[in-house]
Amino acid sequence: MSIQPRAFPSDGFATLPKHEKFEEETLVSYKAEQFYPVQMGEVFDSRYQVVAKLGFGTASTVWLCRDLHENTLVTLKVCIIGEDDTQELAISRYIKSINAEHPDLFENRALDKTLLQKFLYVIVTGLDFLHQAGVVHTDLSPNNILVGADAIAMSKVEQAELATPSPRKVLADRTIYLSYTMPTTYNPPVITDFGAARLGVPGQKHSGDVMPGVFRAPEIIAGVEWDSKIDIWSFGVMIWSLFEGGNLFYAVKDGHLDDELHFAEMVSLMGPPPKQFLQRSDRCRQYWDSEGKWVASTPIPDQTLESRETRLEGNDKELLLILARKILRWLPEERPSAEDLYEDEFLTQFVHKN
Repeated sequence: MSIQPRAFPSDGFATLPKHEKFEEETLVSYKAEQFYPVQMGEVFDSRYQVVAKLGFGTASTVWLCRDLHENTLVTLKVCIIGEDDTQELAISRYIKSINAEHPDLFENRALDKTLLQKFLYVIVTGLDFLHQAGVVHTDLSPNNILVGADAIAMSKVEQAELATPSPRKVLADRTIYLSYTMPTTYNPPVITDFGAARLGVPGQKHSGDVMPGVFRAPEIIAGVEWDSKIDIWSFGVMIWSLFEGGNLFYAVKDGHLDDELHFAEMVSLMGPPPKQFLQRSDRCRQYWDSEGKWVASTPIPDQTLESRETRLEGNDKELLLILARKILRWLPEERPSAEDLYEDEFLTQFVHKN
């Protein structure tokens, strides 16, 4: 039975200063006219009423909604103008069909691991499944690794918004709401957001500019063909971010992504690229000479992986550095596959021994 939309408070919320940027406004690529100005309490398709903001990205905002027909809570992704969600829907349906036909591909290999290992192993399992299905995610980052929420957690968010409306910045043409932090749950993490994913056959080469800025693999910056190994690169950079509390690469100069700085940082942490890498891209001539010597104006930062790792000690630190060096390779063919990562000692060190 359908229910009536709720009335949401029009006052009683904290007002954020208009001269400061919040949420999606902080994105380098943000253009207000591209983002639909969702309002709290708004009803979409005469069915889905917005009850809280859950997050944002470069191409969408995400909202918690109540389905007025089913009286259940759902999430709604509102894409920016010009963003085609056809690819994401097609890939999502394809993944579901493959999983239904071959459930063994998505076997959860993490059931006997600690919470930390389960988190990492489920991500690796998800990547292995995607790559076996011919899907390259291209946008793997902590923003797209979500922990499943249950009905109780989502209901708490809805009730919180009703009781204490979220802080917001009220502008003439839109309102920028602060996102809610979902209550902690212990559900398995899932890889989400397939809007930029590519579908093909396992091992297929693709072209084009993909990946979020500081997570870009060397081949993406160099403008050459790429394959599923860019997801492995992102996985390595993401593990570093999760354990160290910050990005491994900065790659931003004067508020914009800077390829030269990004490459300089890679050299400082990985050493100079092999000639095979340089020979694959004409762009490399801007940064290295024919012998692989750095000739760009940006200086190579004085840092190493050892100097950047500050939160672990002893064997944990040694194993993380080994894993980082295993993944952070100039040549994608030298990086491990997702299946190879099942045996990495950093990821298996907490396995319970019988």
